[in-house]
Amino acid sequence: MRSLIYKFFLIILVFMSSLGVSQAQHEEHHETKGEQKKFNVGDMIMHHIKDDHGWEFAHGVTLPLPVILYSEDRGLEVFSSAKLAHGAVYNDYKLEHGKIHRLTAGGQEDHSVHVYNFSITKNVASLLLSAVILIVVFFSVRNGYEQNKGKAPSGIQSFLEPIILFVRDEIAKPNLGPKYERYLPYLLTLFFFILVNNLLGLLPGAANLTGNITVTMVLAVITALITNFSGNKHYWGHIVKPTGVPFLLLPVIVPVEIVGIIVKPISLMIRLFANITAGHIIILSLLGLIFIAQNLGGTGTGWGVSLIVAPFTVFMNLIELLVAFLQSFIFTLLSAMYIGSAVEEHHHGGGSGLEAGLEQHH
Repeated sequence: MRSLIYKFFLIILVFMSSLGVSQAQHEEHHETKGEQKKFNVGDMIMHHIKDDHGWEFAHGVTLPLPVILYSEDRGLEVFSSAKLAHGAVYNDYKLEHGKIHRLTAGGQEDHSVHVYNFSITKNVASLLLSAVILIVVFFSVRNGYEQNKGKAPSGIQSFLEPIILFVRDEIAKPNLGPKYERYLPYLLTLFFFILVNNLLGLLPGAANLTGNITVTMVLAVITALITNFSGNKHYWGHIVKPTGVPFLLLPVIVPVEIVGIIVKPISLMIRLFANITAGHIIILSLLGLIFIAQNLGGTGTGWGVSLIVAPFTVFMNLIELLVAFLQSFIFTLLSAMYIGSAVEEHHHGGGSGLEAGLEQHH
């Protein structure tokens, strides 16, 4: 087993070193022809973490995705993103900085026409892929439960069952109490959706879905909607007229409570987005050192730096594996806490939550 682990790390080191030097050689080759600017690590990082209309798995290996546009004068138009690659103009459309514009006869952007873009981008394709993975995996788990009734779990069921029980026993039950069953399907979906996309984002050439603030915003908004629509009279009463607060302080406390409704989903959104994006930027920055060294000192320097940088990159990938699980847990846990605070029953006793807990204990 130990020898297999050593071989695994050796393969990763060789692969990443070769990747770095080959990329640097690629940049140098085009630079001599005058076809491409000198390597820019910032552009490389942004190219890998932002969304795109084509899915680039490696240099020269790109999967074109469908471009779906709608405008009032032309109606619905569908074509391959390959027709807009490398700044090409197709049917008066041009892709610039990730956005598709209609051009005039003079080649300028036509501001008189509004084009609605419903294209399948890399992030959308990754979202659909993760949905298919989740459906296939959990249908397999369901079939396993049906076939192994009264028996020990086997296969993928035995791998996922401890995680499902962990979400139920360590997240849902402690924070939601007796009403946990109502919200458990959402919490499980949230946890595994974030986890699968975090792990997919660590693969070479993968999309940075959970590092897209729009995706994290939607997840946070769903949690906020469930929280506020599930809130009982005690939850809303605490926000509109907190008990035990002097009347003169209500104009200060009530706006603070209302702002808290908005701040909670914002914190969820930013936390997941920032942690996932930061990890990707660090890994790409380390790889960028190989290209910078090659540009400054030649191929030999690139090889030498790659042998130093690669172990650190492998270590960061292992850290990111931990972060993938940790961020899934934190997002789900905070969602359960917010929902639990909205549905918990009022403690009778007139004291604080700590006093009420002590009363129940005694």
